[in-house]
Amino acid sequence: MKPTRERIELKGIVRHAYKTIGRACADFSMIKDGDRILIGVSGGLDSLMLLKLFKERQARIPIDFEIAACFVDTNFIKINKKALKKYVESLGIEYIEKELKIKKNEINCFWCSWSRRRLLFETARDRNFNKVAFGHNLDDIIETTLLNLFFNGEISTMKPKIELFGGRLTVIRPLAYLEKKKIAEASGLFSFPNTQYDCPYGKKSERKTVREIIGSLAAEHPDVKKNIFGALGRIRKDYLLDAKPREKHYKRELALR
Repeated sequence: MKPTRERIELKGIVRHAYKTIGRACADFSMIKDGDRILIGVSGGLDSLMLLKLFKERQARIPIDFEIAACFVDTNFIKINKKALKKYVESLGIEYIEKELKIKKNEINCFWCSWSRRRLLFETARDRNFNKVAFGHNLDDIIETTLLNLFFNGEISTMKPKIELFGGRLTVIRPLAYLEKKKIAEASGLFSFPNTQYDCPYGKKSERKTVREIIGSLAAEHPDVKKNIFGALGRIRKDYLLDAKPREKHYKRELALR
């Protein structure tokens, strides 16, 4: 398909999204000359926004980098693959499709996410991409922080940039500063395809529970999301535990309350 140039004006919410991505890229040195970046696309608004704005950045910033899009097709998530492929190619971006089959008794959000990441990393290695970009946004990062705290008993999150495999591959998350609601607002100004993306398992998950908790708090305290994200860079180690509590001991103490 012959690439089409969808002219966009950098104003209003589109300018906000573009500038916010640019700030994250600058703060974490996400893009450098000669980079070959594989963008994971799911068909959802986040990855489509990342793809579109990265295409814009290619034309506007003085850094020479290449991008391609990779879609991992699963055997249980419904999506209009033809519409996704058509849109990606209309931007003049290479479209790569990989297939992932997960047994029905193994399907859960963690295993699906991990398996898709693995396939993306293997594709990047085989196709000589040095970076993989994910469409995780600000909400995803703070939700992951609370998920790990509540359900895994650890303080950790998705990093905006992380080097893997001894530095041979770098994962970047350019939407790290951008709220999900801003992405939805800006997406209405683009001609994104209706991919009819629908994951039957994402609607009933621990992440959904955490999202509702954050949403409830943010309704009364607008700075909640910003504070959680900011806290990840302001860890006061002097006020953390010096030793790991013995599991049997603190579980017994909790049971006595």
